[in-house]
Amino acid sequence: MYNGKYLLNTWYVAALSSELESEKLFARTLLDTPVVMYRQRDGAAVALHDRCPHRFSPLSMGHRDGDNVVCPYHGLRFNTAGQCVHNPHGNGAIPAAAKVRTFPLIERYGFIWIWMGEVPADASALPDYGPIDRGHPNGVAHTYMRRPCHYELITDNVMDLSHVDHLHGEIISTRGQLSPKIPKLQEADGEISVHWQWEQTPPIMIFNAFLPEPGASARHFVRVAWRAPTHIQLTIGATQDSGAPLTHDACTSQYDLHTCTPETDSTTHYFFATRRNHFEEDAEYNRMKITGMHDAFVNEDGPVLDAVQKRMGTSDLFSLNPVLISSDGGPVRVRRILKRMIEAERAASSAEPQASSVA
Repeated sequence: MYNGKYLLNTWYVAALSSELESEKLFARTLLDTPVVMYRQRDGAAVALHDRCPHRFSPLSMGHRDGDNVVCPYHGLRFNTAGQCVHNPHGNGAIPAAAKVRTFPLIERYGFIWIWMGEVPADASALPDYGPIDRGHPNGVAHTYMRRPCHYELITDNVMDLSHVDHLHGEIISTRGQLSPKIPKLQEADGEISVHWQWEQTPPIMIFNAFLPEPGASARHFVRVAWRAPTHIQLTIGATQDSGAPLTHDACTSQYDLHTCTPETDSTTHYFFATRRNHFEEDAEYNRMKITGMHDAFVNEDGPVLDAVQKRMGTSDLFSLNPVLISSDGGPVRVRRILKRMIEAERAASSAEPQASSVA
């Protein structure tokens, strides 16, 4: 049955590439649906509905038999296409309905991406985040966390960076320069972006030590760009060259991807990657960098968003008539566009004959 709460015919991140180990069955609930993932012997990733069609046991509680998965309850064996290939009971006849739904996957940018809709998966619909893969391997890092809040609260948080000077500590403080700025909002080709530019002394601490004159004034920029359903590419940088363009390549900068996948209506899987263009080869600095980014959300953003979720008591922000301020243009635009996309997909699904479920 169609789940009208989420946009389904699109790509979400299901896991970090590093989370899928060679022989491990990896279970995760995505969009209210239990999924089991694993790697075939050739390394390719597979995703199945984590529910045996016989007595509905989680297949993730079972074990591998080569590239097949064996149900822990009665030993039915399923291949990577979800087809039962072995029934150890009676005469071994395999019921025609003994199938498990599979989900298309793409492995790219250090993530496993999943398509959970009924429309055939479209690889070209996965946005291009190629800069994540370009550069020294010690210049990129990935992390994951699970949060007890609705996924759109995380999208709001990244699309509106005016909270930086109020919620975060010294390391990413803009020294009050960001909040008064009204971000420039742009919309083009399915992307909603917000832009800030400012100057501060000393520079933001994540870049200060890597600039020609640490402690001296620098121009800064940040661009945050959303694509459906939940993907946000954030580029932030600084330069002390008065003639340099405010771009990733021309500044001391980092290129980040934030993306979240609903687990349920009130819990979310949050993934992000960061690629910097400075001090790229130092593995220890890379470890410290991603740990700092992870901990900043866990200790600063996360607790506030979790508390917001509890205070709201709903996932419908607009039903509470929120007061809006100048920095809300980006997140409000994103929410409204995503809502329209979900409603359009729901209407299209209702208008079409529904295929019967096989698992």
